[in-house]
Amino acid sequence: MDKHKLISTLDKVRSSSPLVHNITNVVVTQFTANGLLALGASPVMAYAKEEVADMARIAGALVLNIGTLDETVVESMLIAGRSANKHQVPVIFDPVGAGATPYRTETSRRIMKELHVSILRGNAAEIANVIGEAWTIKGVDSAGDMAEDIGLLTKRAAQAFGCVVVVTGADDYVSDGTDTYKISGGTPLLTRVTGTGCLLTSIIGAFSAVEKDFMLAAASALSFYSAAADAAILASSADKPGTFQMELLNQLSQMNGAVWSESMSVSKIS
Repeated sequence: MDKHKLISTLDKVRSSSPLVHNITNVVVTQFTANGLLALGASPVMAYAKEEVADMARIAGALVLNIGTLDETVVESMLIAGRSANKHQVPVIFDPVGAGATPYRTETSRRIMKELHVSILRGNAAEIANVIGEAWTIKGVDSAGDMAEDIGLLTKRAAQAFGCVVVVTGADDYVSDGTDTYKISGGTPLLTRVTGTGCLLTSIIGAFSAVEKDFMLAAASALSFYSAAADAAILASSADKPGTFQMELLNQLSQMNGAVWSESMSVSKIS
């Protein structure tokens, strides 16, 4: 994947400041909004079923996240998603905890069935459960040593749903069902701060709002986020989750193409 194309997507985000409509979980709302602002995007958190269709219509992207789930939220997501589909607004879906309970799994599959999702983003266990493969999951985090080839899982999911799929973990993978890429980088501290995965999904939304090649948008967002996390570790010089969280916001704002290019690791695996 061309390095210059990846970097140019960040320039598009910062020059246009796309509106990203988030229906996300209540635990991460502030962090997600601050992360999008640091990046240069414009976040909005609108949940009421009376307005979500109008908000989705004018957004550059719609991000759906089922971290804190109930029927009211599901209804709003479906209303917003139908509006986004009607107005050619990309929908990014994060099936948080799919596989942890039947309700989460069934809701994830319902959203994938009833909406046209442009990009599906989750960890390996979540994505596997959405496509009907039984993987162990604990809480909202994947558990166990995944012997399955994550790249092949990503590709199978993309083929099953006809959309771009992102599977995140120690390495990240993105596939459109034909081509699959691995993105390396980041830090284990990302797993010790609540909401870093949810923020990543919304950042993918910001990139997809300005780049309609959703494979390129997703790969750009993943690589950029990994570079920002790496830079946050260097800047904070400490194994401290709180310090890392604040520095991550700083690096999302300060990251530029030259620094990003030095740490970029995007490789085609199929």
